[in-house]
Amino acid sequence: MPDRIVLVGEHRESTYAQLEERANKLAHYLQEQGVKPGDKVGIYSRNTVEAVEAMVAIFKARAVMINVNYRYVENELLHIFENSDMVALLHERRYSDKVAAVLPKVPGLKTVVVIEDGTSVESDAVEYEAALADSSGERDFGERSPDDIYMLYTGGTTGLPKGVMWRHEDVWRVLGAGINFVTGEYVKDEWELAKLGAANPAMVRFPIPPMIHGGSQWATFHSLFGGGKAVMIPEFSGHAVWQAVDKHKINLIFITGDAMAQPMLDALEQGNPETGEPYDLSSLYVLASSAALFSPPLKDKFLDLLPNRMISDSIGSSETGFGGLSLVAKGATHTGGPRVKIDAATQVLDESGNPVEPGSGVIGVLARSGHIPLGYYKDEAKSAATFKEYNGIRYAIPGDFARVEEDGTVTMLGRGSVSINSGGEKIFPEEVEGALKAHPDVFDALVVGVEDARWGQRVCAVVQCRDGIRPTLADLKPVLSQEIASYKQPRSLWFVDEIKRSPAGKPDYRWAQEQAASRPADEHAEAGS
Repeated sequence: MPDRIVLVGEHRESTYAQLEERANKLAHYLQEQGVKPGDKVGIYSRNTVEAVEAMVAIFKARAVMINVNYRYVENELLHIFENSDMVALLHERRYSDKVAAVLPKVPGLKTVVVIEDGTSVESDAVEYEAALADSSGERDFGERSPDDIYMLYTGGTTGLPKGVMWRHEDVWRVLGAGINFVTGEYVKDEWELAKLGAANPAMVRFPIPPMIHGGSQWATFHSLFGGGKAVMIPEFSGHAVWQAVDKHKINLIFITGDAMAQPMLDALEQGNPETGEPYDLSSLYVLASSAALFSPPLKDKFLDLLPNRMISDSIGSSETGFGGLSLVAKGATHTGGPRVKIDAATQVLDESGNPVEPGSGVIGVLARSGHIPLGYYKDEAKSAATFKEYNGIRYAIPGDFARVEEDGTVTMLGRGSVSINSGGEKIFPEEVEGALKAHPDVFDALVVGVEDARWGQRVCAVVQCRDGIRPTLADLKPVLSQEIASYKQPRSLWFVDEIKRSPAGKPDYRWAQEQAASRPADEHAEAGS
């Protein structure tokens, strides 16, 4: 399907034939600069057509793509450039100053290509279109291997970014549609996806989180593998999402939880500010969220505003890939975080590495076997802590706590590294955050533990309010009491203008702890009051 549109960006679109030729040219250019199979090539860009071209080119050359967070400051850039052993970098022109400041400290990074983005920041790098101009568009790279490496740098909730190393076959099986997510059966080969796509109209997907997020990368690759069309928008806003759905007749949108869901809901309720009319969303039939908290109150609002659509909430991580899925139903019972049906390769293990019995009430850790990563790049200690063997089976265990319900579904409770121990009770921030967002005056919140002489830690919240209205703890209590037990409810509040999250919407708990440590709480109550 060479003439089918594959990518739509802000200023241009591309057919499959054009993507193929341009990716071939870029791959040849990288090879001409000395990039060999296994070498690391960075992409420092927002969601653009060129970023996807670059990813495909890097795979063609059998090099390893390194995702660079475009919000990094210079010290963080230096870490990822050095830690990954990067030899080449493609970046948007707007980041040229940061790249120029770091480049002298990374002598191994010899090839830099600048992608035009409409800014005028000076750069000595080779321009992207010039790199393509004199290179061959032929596909003559030889065969790739299932053992080629796909790497995803993840910061997680704590610590420096680290590179998760996957074999290409393994990551394709768990994130690239190489397994049927419904039946659990292997897809025969890559041609099965392509033939199915060619036999049907193109699905139009909109991966909204930045391409530095693995979920967005794989939502885009799904589209490429199956003959679909993917829309690339570099800057997120609630109205920009619905304008894109209206303009491009998008069928499926992918988000990462509340950080995107809340602004989208606000914009949906307001309607199109340019016309004063509701958005035309007749083409949309799937809203999928993954990898971040998607609060029940927000899910219910979406069901009200988008009736007769399928809304899903799935779990996964850089270390496990896809782990389970739930379809959102109005007023569904919620017991903490997302409640999902896990796939056959995922289990909840107790402290001894044995599966947790359904309905036992035991809290265990989520673990995936089978197609899992090789480990973290250049970090044997963290690899050993995350990838463990029990009863002869190797598991990826990134530290997500969970409970198995009587019906076999799994309730996700949150990452253990940020859990709060108050009076001997373990409290998971995501559950409390979801409860806080049920209050109409709370726009966003992060929950952390603060040292307490009596309880060891007390539950505290950093809160971004809606319309400048600051609810008191007494105001919050009736809503919180409907959602969570009293010992889980915050005892102190800090109000901020904006909650700090990653571009993909992931929580920055270190920042939240700093807010709580920097000044007295705006609201405080002793336990029992």
